Amino acid sequence: MDAAHAEYSDRLLATRMFHVVLFEPEIPPNTGNAIRLCANTGAALHLVRPLGFRLDDKSLQRSGLDYHDLASVKVHANLGDCLLELGQARLFAVETGGRRCYSDVEYRAGDAFLFGPETRGLPDAVLTRVGRDQSVYIPMRGNNRSVNLSNSVALIAYEAWRQIGFVGAAMAIEPKQS
Repeated sequence: MDAAHAEYSDRLLATRMFHVVLFEPEIPPNTGNAIRLCANTGAALHLVRPLGFRLDDKSLQRSGLDYHDLASVKVHANLGDCLLELGQARLFAVETGGRRCYSDVEYRAGDAFLFGPETRGLPDAVLTRVGRDQSVYIPMRGNNRSVNLSNSVALIAYEAWRQIGFVGAAMAIEPKQS
């Protein structure tokens, strides 16, 4: 990310209504999809190192298409730095063993959603730091491991946005009369 884009991203960060935090993401297309989703929902994306790819990775670029310049993306050296930047945001850990169903929580602007690495989820130390009562899960059928990371981000982000009335969304375009 060049300096001009980093400065623009910092300005966008201050105006975001939600924060999506990917803790040590491993698969470039999932992060690319999250970039596109955050650009379309107005959420800020926080990536916590180490990353399992380079930010100039072709598959990351391809997944995010041309949305990289429209998204607020911040890379943090560690979770502590990320949490410091999030300040007083309510933080929810999204994990298969979460305490509450994601759709049973009343979200508000400024909330942050923490997602773990694709192959191993959030470490116990991170879940303890967040607080297990602040963990949510996405229902799925028995004997399945997890929902894909980028799909999980989409479910949570759109549910939170829906609850606050899709603030900032473009108006639907009327279909053309034939």
